[in-house]
Amino acid sequence: MQDRVVGLGAPAKTRRRPRLAEAVVEELVSAIVTEVYPAGSALPPENMLCDHFGVSRTVVREATTALTEKGLVVSLQGRGTIVREQSDWNLLDPMILAALFRREDGLAYLDNLSEIRSSLEASMAAKAAKRATAESLAELKAQIDKLESLVEIPAAYVHEDVNFHDVIMRMSGDRLSKAIIDGIQSRALNTHGYSGTLNVEHVRNTHAAHRKVYQAIVDGDSEAASRAMREHIESSWARRRASGPQA
Repeated sequence: MQDRVVGLGAPAKTRRRPRLAEAVVEELVSAIVTEVYPAGSALPPENMLCDHFGVSRTVVREATTALTEKGLVVSLQGRGTIVREQSDWNLLDPMILAALFRREDGLAYLDNLSEIRSSLEASMAAKAAKRATAESLAELKAQIDKLESLVEIPAAYVHEDVNFHDVIMRMSGDRLSKAIIDGIQSRALNTHGYSGTLNVEHVRNTHAAHRKVYQAIVDGDSEAASRAMREHIESSWARRRASGPQA
């Protein structure tokens, strides 16, 4: 009878897919982050992982190396592959972030994401107001006009909402802050707890807030742009949070 690895479900050999090492890493990251394997515990031995995933020792070793690079595990002589404390994890790693947002306490991480966005994007909106050019303002106007046409179509509006923020971040010239937000938010957008329940009323409120940000940037008022962006992100998250399944 084939050994089963705790917490990983049915053997993966029934759902083999390309880039096997990445598939193994993804499942193990999820199991570690969701504390199926808590800090200080050992992952199953190499031979058990090979049997469970239906892969070679080489693939398992590649996966273990990836987990080590993410700060999730450390190999100790005589003890095996040991899960590290969360303080050692690379919390900006996309796989780790995705798993964190799915945890029972995932809402706390989404709250933190909103705080980070509020701070960084408020600063970038202020910079956009100062650095705006005729060309960048034309791009921003085209985007706000596109949003205007989609208010009654929430799903389409949400997609263009992300592009609106992207235009402003690019206008700011703050590449590092943009990279941080892009990296974190890209994983959160696939989480229902972050997206909330889409409805026209929420979209109308969001669009009114976008208009305030847009107008402040057009006016070259950096303080107003910063304030409007901060208020927008905080109020939008408060509405989505209240409408989510955790409310």
